Amino acid sequence: MNPQELKYTKDHEWVRREGENVRVGITDHAQKELGDIVFVELPAKGTVLRQGQTAATVESVKAVGEVSAPVAGEVIEVNPSLEGAPGTINSSPFEEGWLFVLRMEDPSQLDGLMDASAYQAMTEGGA
Repeated sequence: MNPQELKYTKDHEWVRREGENVRVGITDHAQKELGDIVFVELPAKGTVLRQGQTAATVESVKAVGEVSAPVAGEVIEVNPSLEGAPGTINSSPFEEGWLFVLRMEDPSQLDGLMDASAYQAMTEGGA
């Protein structure tokens, strides 16, 4: 079940607004599709990203997935625990398995993201 308070992208990222910042991770659907995650490459703090720009890479035993910035902004925090325990994304994609935090340039970009029910409909449709 996808948390209702989050926003979602068509590329299977979740976004939790925290004031002027957003915390970003990949969805439960995405981690299940990838399988056991063995490596995560996170953006450097201070990196400025455009909306849709590749921000991180998640590698599993069977695939490599790119994580895009859901909104434009500056990376102000990354999840340090993923370096030694990338599988945290598999076990806790919406809590401990978050990837990075962005300070948003334009909060109105959140309006273009899906709510939980729209994301669920998309994933059940086989996207």
